Amino acid sequence: MKLPLLSIGALLLLVLSLPAFRSSLAPPAKPKNIIFILADDHRYDFMGFTGKVAGLQTPNLDRLAHEGAHVQNAFVSTALCSPSRASILSGQYAHTHRVIDNFAPMPADLKFFPQYLQKAGYKTAFLGKWHMGNTDDAPQPGFDYWLSFKGQGDYYNPRFNINGKQVAYTDSSNTTDLLTDYAIKWMNTLDKKKPFCLYLSHKAVHAMFEPAKRHRDTYAKMPINYPETMYLTATDTSKVWGGGVNAGRNPEMGAVKANLAGIPNWVKQQRGSWHGVDYMYHGQMDFNNFYRRYAETLLGVDDSVGRVLKWLEDNGLDQNTMLVYMGDNGFSFGERGLIDKRHAYEESMRVPLLVRCPDLVKPQTKVKQVIQNIDIAPTFLAYAGLTKPTQMQGNSFLPILQGQSTDGAGRPWRDRAFYEYYWEIDFPQTPTMYAVRTDRYKYIFNYGVWDTNELYDLQNDPGEVNNLIKSPAHQEIAKQLRGEVFGWLRSTNGMNIPLNPVQQKRFDHRNKGAY
Repeated sequence: MKLPLLSIGALLLLVLSLPAFRSSLAPPAKPKNIIFILADDHRYDFMGFTGKVAGLQTPNLDRLAHEGAHVQNAFVSTALCSPSRASILSGQYAHTHRVIDNFAPMPADLKFFPQYLQKAGYKTAFLGKWHMGNTDDAPQPGFDYWLSFKGQGDYYNPRFNINGKQVAYTDSSNTTDLLTDYAIKWMNTLDKKKPFCLYLSHKAVHAMFEPAKRHRDTYAKMPINYPETMYLTATDTSKVWGGGVNAGRNPEMGAVKANLAGIPNWVKQQRGSWHGVDYMYHGQMDFNNFYRRYAETLLGVDDSVGRVLKWLEDNGLDQNTMLVYMGDNGFSFGERGLIDKRHAYEESMRVPLLVRCPDLVKPQTKVKQVIQNIDIAPTFLAYAGLTKPTQMQGNSFLPILQGQSTDGAGRPWRDRAFYEYYWEIDFPQTPTMYAVRTDRYKYIFNYGVWDTNELYDLQNDPGEVNNLIKSPAHQEIAKQLRGEVFGWLRSTNGMNIPLNPVQQKRFDHRNKGAY
């Protein structure tokens, strides 16, 4: 029997309307790949496109900002390697995950975002500096491929643990280049139709800085941005406050003036310590070389970013891969006489954060909202289509990257960053501290020392040198922000200072010995 033409057409329309038939005609969904590149001690303004560092060139980081999003107000919740890395992986504050310093052991029940991705079908890899919870290099849960090294590692001739096997280099190989080589080698083994997550964690740019051979002396004549607060007296600028081995002896440095009358004594006393400009790393490096070597070492990281971008392009994955670049904490270059990190000042707690994902983020997006390291894990899970686990204290900032002002649940996004740092036996000159930073003010509570707390008006005093904690006109805001700090701690179960119970040999930097 022949069907009428009208009936055949109607039947065809019916078949085409079936969901199963439509889905069979639709192109397969692209995998949502994730690449996270973490640099060590990279401060927020040391990128070429910021224009803050004369002569500095970072073309590949600049490209990430141009083709994606620059998160302008990115902060870590603790400016120290292990606590920050644990917060990135767990989505939790340090007082919650309890990896409070570079020696604290990882709790057995601590769970990281790659474990959720792995369970969801992602191929996962970790390459580089782990340095969290201990100094071991053993493979950790959540990764199909593992490459790491013990402790801080070495810039040249490293010894890697690759999936449980020790591999040593003796041919003057540069660690930044090697990590990138292995990352690309691993990505070449992947099924491009299935999702992957690469966590590339560089040793660079941690002190003591050693650039790749091709970059040595690139910035030998780079002008140096000496901060106004580097060599000062409280009120008298006719002499250098603190003296010291560098004081008054730097021919490249002009006269500087500022008033540090309200700066805590513990800050002033650090000038002659391991973390002070007058006795940097106990005399192992002078400031000018310190500054320029840092910039030269950063060039290797920038090259790494460029090589990863090229691989994505060559393999047709540059549109559907979220590439995130971040620093684990910032770094001081002489502000208030300090080097290194740990403290709650801008150059320490503020970090670079760049996101490139053409399928999701428009080019040249500028994110002004406050994003913290605890938000990284929830964001990656959200991008992969997974629900945020209840223990994570951060939130996905995918909506923010797309121009919204709320989180995934429609709640207003946070407008302040909270900070904590716990006293270390290795560096006893820096106290436990808690802080809150709004778009206008920063309040710092220095705990357990006979000293002063701090309040800065970031709008009128971006260098954070005019402490308003005793200003009659600012008592209400100081009281309010102090309340917010302790309100945050109460609401996140952080009112008890977590102690590190592990007995380990600690290094006495002044006497150069373990104790």
